[in-house]
Amino acid sequence: MFGLPRAKKTAAVVAASAAAAATVLLGAPSAAAAPQPIVGGTTTTTTAYPFVMQITDASQNQFCGGTLVSATKVVTAAHCMVGESTSSVRVVGGRTYLNGTNGTVAKVSKIWINPDYTDATNGDDVAVLTLSTSMPYTTASYVSSSDTSVYAAGTTARILGWGTTAENGSSSNQLRTATVPIVADSSCKTSYGSDFVQTDMVCAGYSSGGVDTCQGDSGGPLLIGGVLAGITSWGEGCAEAGYPGVYSRLTTFSSLVTAQVNS
Repeated sequence: MFGLPRAKKTAAVVAASAAAAATVLLGAPSAAAAPQPIVGGTTTTTTAYPFVMQITDASQNQFCGGTLVSATKVVTAAHCMVGESTSSVRVVGGRTYLNGTNGTVAKVSKIWINPDYTDATNGDDVAVLTLSTSMPYTTASYVSSSDTSVYAAGTTARILGWGTTAENGSSSNQLRTATVPIVADSSCKTSYGSDFVQTDMVCAGYSSGGVDTCQGDSGGPLLIGGVLAGITSWGEGCAEAGYPGVYSRLTTFSSLVTAQVNS
């Protein structure tokens, strides 16, 4: 596996990940492995982006992000949900700060993981959570299967999350955001070789690095024109030159997501 998911992980998993010399954007938080925020971004609020959700454990420790696409449905990354159960996960909306107590906390009644998912670097990295109670926040629209032109190289995309602000750095207590350009598929293939699955993934970032998602940002949104077009998935390190962030190409999975949203 070339790179690792960008979720927060437990100490044992972090040690294994370090041995693999890769960086996934997951991260179930623990004292030994705190969340990690967006690199090179600026602070923002859930008032500005009301559809950005914290995905937490039962004690409300954030480990991934998600996007509210209907009052009871949240799109996130499959790798965030592997090993989780409806009782182990909560979704928190309207809370800008990780240490806040405001907003709405919802239990999860169903976790759908793409049945083809095996590993973030193999693609199919999408999941949908069904909430037990409705979220009172503005939802995000998402791309349809025919919207493939949104990924034109150079197009500006927006990333959001509470992940680390530097590779192996400390987490951001406040929601952060940054803009990054979509990278041509050919360039992403040059960076990641066979781990880049063009049908399932899209890359975004600067060739010089410096701006990227990082640990704890997994599952969060990649917005193009204000529309959900990608899901934070994985990458080699964070904000490294020549290694852009890798996101699930949501047009490929749009019909699957819609089936879950309508279920």
